[in-house]
Amino acid sequence: MLRPEVTGKKILRLPEVSARIGRSGGAIYAMMARGDFPRPIPVGLRAVGWLEHEVDAWFEARIAARDEKQK
Repeated sequence: MLRPEVTGKKILRLPEVSARIGRSGGAIYAMMARGDFPRPIPVGLRAVGWLEHEVDAWFEARIAARDEKQK
């Protein structure tokens, strides 16, 4: 398995994702169930993480949607 520093991608664990977007873990999983948030990738037998660039893209899309409504 390639390490994140080898692939150039950073993996975020749930506490960091939660802090970045200001939502609880339960809310993040509910958004995923609705298809409104990126799915995590497995990083261990019982551990998952989110690709930083996918979380950032989701966040940027939210900002763009807000800005589009304000026009």
